[in-house]
Amino acid sequence: MPWKECKPMDERLRFVARLLEGEKMAPLCREFGISRVTGYKIFNRYKECGLDALCDRSRAPYRQANRLPFQIERTILGIKNEYPSWGAPKIRDKLIRGFPMIKPPAISTVHAVLDRHGLVKRRKRRRYKAQGTALTDSKRPNGLWCADYKGEFKLGNRRYCYPLTISDYRSRFLVACEGLASTKSDFAFSVFERAFKDFGLPEAIRTDNGLPFASPNALFGLSRLSIWWLRLGIRIQRIQPGHPQQNGRHERLHLTLKQETTQPAAFNFLQQQERFDDFIEVYNNQRPHQALSGAYPGEVYTPSARQYQPPDEPDYPWHDRIIRVTRCGRICIGKRKINLSTVFAGQLVGVREVEDQIWLVSFLDYDLGYFDNERGRVEPGPNPFAPDKVLTMCPE
Repeated sequence: MPWKECKPMDERLRFVARLLEGEKMAPLCREFGISRVTGYKIFNRYKECGLDALCDRSRAPYRQANRLPFQIERTILGIKNEYPSWGAPKIRDKLIRGFPMIKPPAISTVHAVLDRHGLVKRRKRRRYKAQGTALTDSKRPNGLWCADYKGEFKLGNRRYCYPLTISDYRSRFLVACEGLASTKSDFAFSVFERAFKDFGLPEAIRTDNGLPFASPNALFGLSRLSIWWLRLGIRIQRIQPGHPQQNGRHERLHLTLKQETTQPAAFNFLQQQERFDDFIEVYNNQRPHQALSGAYPGEVYTPSARQYQPPDEPDYPWHDRIIRVTRCGRICIGKRKINLSTVFAGQLVGVREVEDQIWLVSFLDYDLGYFDNERGRVEPGPNPFAPDKVLTMCPE
């Protein structure tokens, strides 16, 4: 049975109608669940204003103590119409000079007045668009690693598995193949850290532009994972979006991995990981590789001489100050808070004044962007990772 809905005006109308029929005020108020004071108020309003008095009245105050007087608001609009290129700070200064006897409104109040009347032009911020980086070849082991997620598939227990694979570009050696529950960066961190401890550090890592290798909303597509690689001295390489052939060797590995370990899939993660481990052993040490003239990848590959160690804090001797980015991705200078990006949370950046009231923000050897006295965010500079010429095929 549906609930019976009622509106306040309908209830007031029924209340007044029964009073007009001669019913007593006290028992009627008890039945409607209101006090007699409220009952008399409703009835008196009806006698004064008729049916319109039974509608809900506005609860807004008659006067607002902090509201800007309409004369000042009209003056602000007049100054803006006379000088269309002026912003809120200049209009406020003009207002103070013209009317020194009144309390001047805040800059934010002047801006709100202009915005309310459609006189503020919002600049469209440039969004980062992935375009890949310069791709370089490597003729020796550990000169370049390739990493990617093989397409997810469903296990027997109806949970999805996301295999993260890492291979050496030169020797085709399969460094790691881990079945993960998602593509979150926390899982990827643990896989790469274990690979670095077991095999050392590569000179560069090539990936696509997806998470967690890149971030579409951060400066230059950087992510927490790629920033960690940069701090370890590992260059990042990203293929051009929509061109998986630029990482063709690794994609061919995924085809073999799919045929050998996922058709059909195991029941749970533990059983599936056992298949991946067996595949790594066979692929590296028992399966001849045609691109290596029949040699095993394990015979060609040698671990890196660069041992893994937690990275040192970066130093910026040519900058005016060194600032640690907050957890919310901001640079705090005194009372000022400048938005940078949350992927730099906890990292040290260098800040240097390059022109009058214009500062440059740098991370390691890369210049990220600029900020000034007015804007509360870092505007990105030229992309230091952009390629001069994006390759359409994997270099050989």
